Amino acid sequence: MSRLAEVLTRLSAVIESRKGGDPAASYTARLLAEPALAAKKLGEEAIETVIAAVQADKDALAAESADLLYHWLVVMAASGVSLDEVAARLEAREGVSGHAEKAGRKG
Repeated sequence: MSRLAEVLTRLSAVIESRKGGDPAASYTARLLAEPALAAKKLGEEAIETVIAAVQADKDALAAESADLLYHWLVVMAASGVSLDEVAARLEAREGVSGHAEKAGRKG
């Protein structure tokens, strides 16, 4: 398993453990209790990640990517979507042209 996969697995477990926690005591618990806020934060981090990429700022891109992945994991947990469900979607697309896969979703 890659280092990133290991970290994401651990972080996902921590996020799951915050479900039902005190939103006043835990930022993660607050985001889990307010899925719309979690989604908003995910969008903000996505924009910040894009800006860092456009500016070719490697340090900022790494930091913003970490923030993006954290907020993405929170949104997935808040929505009840497991990482295995995401993995299944990615596996289904393996070996399929990006153009063909996208065209298959239209309709």
